[in-house]
Amino acid sequence: MNLPTHTFQKYAGHRQKMIEEIMNRGIKDLRVIEAMNRVPRHLFVRDSFHHKAYGDHPLPIGESQTISQPYVVAAMSAALQLTGEERVLEIGTGSGYQTAILSELAAQVFTIERVKSLGQQAKQLLDKLGYTHINYKIFDGTYGWRELGPYDAVLITAAGPEVPQALIEQVKDGGRIVAPIGDDQGQELRVYTKRGKRFSMKRMGDCFFVPLIGKYGVPEGE
Repeated sequence: MNLPTHTFQKYAGHRQKMIEEIMNRGIKDLRVIEAMNRVPRHLFVRDSFHHKAYGDHPLPIGESQTISQPYVVAAMSAALQLTGEERVLEIGTGSGYQTAILSELAAQVFTIERVKSLGQQAKQLLDKLGYTHINYKIFDGTYGWRELGPYDAVLITAAGPEVPQALIEQVKDGGRIVAPIGDDQGQELRVYTKRGKRFSMKRMGDCFFVPLIGKYGVPEGE
């Protein structure tokens, strides 16, 4: 990571407290813990929120979007069970923080953002930090990125009524999809594992994400 030592060390105590909290909540995947310890979360939020960046809560990033709370980022990342060899599709680049964590855990990350300004800001920061194995696209993420698939895993960072069929079709046999499912009345995180033409599903607990806006998600304005 191309980052001056003093910039990385800033908020080191806050970052350590964040790590301790997510471990106390049951995250045991050491690769995920190490990844979250390496990525300076405060750089992915506005300057005025730096002092809040490591608290276990979401924060606004503009354009009615948020950066997810650290525990949720850790839980979703751990649920993918990445070993370092995978190609991962992320739907919803947002701030780029989850993208950075995935980049620490996988061989290649393909990330799609619907909001152009957010996608450009995230790419600029991730490039500055030295991440070279991330592929970016500004588009409707509910279509996926078929021409570069299939993928070993898909992570969706916004909630829809179901996982779009296009994304299901782009996952390899044995691959996983982690996604929040529901609406503003209630959502839960789920892990789907593809076995041939069938999927097994595991519930991870309640959550709250912004809506998955797109052709095969939630219509804009609803």
